[in-house]
Amino acid sequence: MPVDIKGREMIAPRLLAHYDRHRRTLPWRAHPGATVDPYAVWLSEIMLQQTTVAAVTPRFARFLTRWPTLADLAQADEADVMAEWAGLGYYSRARNLIACARLVTEQYGGMLPDNEAALRKLPGIGDYTAAAIAAIAFGQRAVVVDANIERVVARLFAIDAPLPSGKKAIRAAADAITPDSRAGDFAQGLMDLGASICTVRDPQCMLCPLRDGCAGFAAGNPARYPVKAAKKAKPERCGTAYWIERDGQVALVTRPPHGLFGGMRSFPDDGWRAGADGDGVPPIVADWQVARRAVRHGFTHFWIELDLALCIEFSADMEEVTWWPIDRLEDAGLPTLFAKAATRFKEMRHAA
Repeated sequence: MPVDIKGREMIAPRLLAHYDRHRRTLPWRAHPGATVDPYAVWLSEIMLQQTTVAAVTPRFARFLTRWPTLADLAQADEADVMAEWAGLGYYSRARNLIACARLVTEQYGGMLPDNEAALRKLPGIGDYTAAAIAAIAFGQRAVVVDANIERVVARLFAIDAPLPSGKKAIRAAADAITPDSRAGDFAQGLMDLGASICTVRDPQCMLCPLRDGCAGFAAGNPARYPVKAAKKAKPERCGTAYWIERDGQVALVTRPPHGLFGGMRSFPDDGWRAGADGDGVPPIVADWQVARRAVRHGFTHFWIELDLALCIEFSADMEEVTWWPIDRLEDAGLPTLFAKAATRFKEMRHAA
């Protein structure tokens, strides 16, 4: 049941009026009448990829405190940025963040370009992020489609093509309702609507300003949209992480710059990866205390279960490791998986 032309023309005015009254207050969102900071918009959009607003809000503030401008971030030590990013996941975002800041400083005088085509050429900026920055930061007409907008638009137009094949139709529908002016506010209004009213489960249709033009509501079952294809089971991997301790310090390694956790600190491991289990070979010969399947962690495309091997009386030297004070381990910026492992390792130490 498609939205008729008259109803479609009313979507933008109704949504913008609702947004003006009910917009969420977010730290990266400019107050009405205030100048938009493109750096804040870009930083927030990168952080919000695959991450919730609740998780990003305090981390965004910390980033701005440490690196208040794009130029500051361009001059930052990559290890410091990666450590600050720890826990947010999808660490390639942080590496691209630094690369983008440096490229913009070198090629654009420290100012993000104001159009989608140029933005898409920058590290870590894809179609969605380029459109969001162009619309929100620079007032350009751009078609912005994130997960919330995708859900709202699929329901408005009752688009029943299963995802991901349905994304093309959803984007075309979003294009049809995006206004020439206030495209950034329109996009943020749709995001707010999806976050607070047109939610994944139990949408609050009676509160929705777009209810009268919504084909999903008219059909009586808006929650069925967007239609999603059945998920495939994620493969299971297993490996081992190693705690090697001497003189109140623990051995950490810096992972290769590319790949999983690229450039971040972690415990030594046995070479497990997304496509293969670890080989179980420890980095040194020692009397290991082992906890089997002690940590389980989910990634986008696979699960990992780690055995944890503990050696607390190591006295020799090791190459290519950093000896990190155990009482300051929380400052090492360990990824979430290894932060979980650290907690369990400390329990093993105390029980030893």
